[in-house]
Amino acid sequence: MNKEEKIRHFDAMAGERSKWRHRGRYYHGELEKYLRFLVPEGASVLEIGCGTGDLLAALRPGRGVGIDISPGMVEEARRNFSHLEFVVDDFEDLQINETFDYIIIAETMGHVDDVQAAFQGLQRLCTPETRVITIYYNYLWAPVIQFAEWTGIRMKQSLQHWLPLDDIANLLFLADFDVVKKGYRVLMPLKIPLFSTFCNRFLANMPFFWKLALTEVLVSRPMALRKQSEDTTCTVLIPCRNEKGNIEDAVCRTPAMGRETEIIFVEGGSSDGTYEECLRVQAAYPERNISVLQQDGRGKGDAVRKGFAAAANDVLMILDADLTVPPEDLPKFFAAVTTGKGEFINGSRLVYRMEKEAMRFLNTLGNKFFSRVFTYLFEQRIRDTLCGTKVLWREDYLKIQKGRTYFGDFDPFGDFDLLFGAVKLNLKITEIPIRYRERTYGSTQISRFRHGVLLLKMAWFGLFKIKWI
Repeated sequence: MNKEEKIRHFDAMAGERSKWRHRGRYYHGELEKYLRFLVPEGASVLEIGCGTGDLLAALRPGRGVGIDISPGMVEEARRNFSHLEFVVDDFEDLQINETFDYIIIAETMGHVDDVQAAFQGLQRLCTPETRVITIYYNYLWAPVIQFAEWTGIRMKQSLQHWLPLDDIANLLFLADFDVVKKGYRVLMPLKIPLFSTFCNRFLANMPFFWKLALTEVLVSRPMALRKQSEDTTCTVLIPCRNEKGNIEDAVCRTPAMGRETEIIFVEGGSSDGTYEECLRVQAAYPERNISVLQQDGRGKGDAVRKGFAAAANDVLMILDADLTVPPEDLPKFFAAVTTGKGEFINGSRLVYRMEKEAMRFLNTLGNKFFSRVFTYLFEQRIRDTLCGTKVLWREDYLKIQKGRTYFGDFDPFGDFDLLFGAVKLNLKITEIPIRYRERTYGSTQISRFRHGVLLLKMAWFGLFKIKWI
């Protein structure tokens, strides 16, 4: 079927599209629910292959544009959703000329002759923060879909390609897009009370079964730099409680990074004079940009929020005051985020051999277990969720802060507040191995059993808020 024939086909089907969507409303509802998790309300969204506009409208964009090759489909979309913009345009020869927060390509690639070239044409519509969400049918379902079209159960599509997930990921890579996450959704597209929920919430997220689901979903980002490191400013946040003996070393050993490096201490009610030591060090090193704050609340999570609220620089870093992660390693994190290797940089203590007393045996086992759990939840590989060194762009932190109502105030650590927020924003998580050192002052503030229980709670919470949605 050539392009003119495709246009005539979809023009002919435009008047019946609403009827077909109504027949498949359970499937479309499941897809829309997941996309509302990926795309925050109020974002600017471009949908390519928008049909009659129902999916775009369901996302409630602040700026919503839908394009379709079929004038008939576009006319129906304009009639149904006058508050959105719909334009006749061709994915393989795009005329639109603006950038978007999100670009959605839902069930469209089968009609495209050269998918790689079409993906490449999206680059000029992207900023470094744009996310491209690609949705397509699992090729294992090809006989079922073709049978449904042949029997009249489903609207005829005349798809040309059946692309496996890894082939789509490769085509995106060839077009200079970096896949952040990929997976499968909707194992049971028909509504059967209780059974469909069991299939789509539980089975579809289990090994083996997930590869049998109907749809493949990939989230990718353009391979582009945000800023050059020499122009970027940096804030190093150091939460501290009963860490008096480490404060001066934290300042002396933290390298200058970018155009400006600010150090913020947030002291949390110490009994060993840590707050007074922070003030002494601040006065002793006037050439360093040092601020000292005191917590109003309790816990590291509260300290991180207070410190980040006071920070005004481009890149935000967390450095634990125990200095078990060497401050000298911070430039590796800074380079990774400013060169686009990742957007959320997480330290990993579980790669290199640790010093003998750096982490107790049960803590090591627990961290390795939870690395598997959270890799499953995040659909991105992560080895060490509780490493205190985390780095991200301030503009991304502000988005996490804005979207915090989705998760609520659930995390006393502060690590999962940031990690869960990064996952919901589809940020690229990159880990940097560090050599974990023994403490030289004070004692650990981690309780292996109490904090282990909290980690289990975090994992259970993540299942319902990230995975089983």
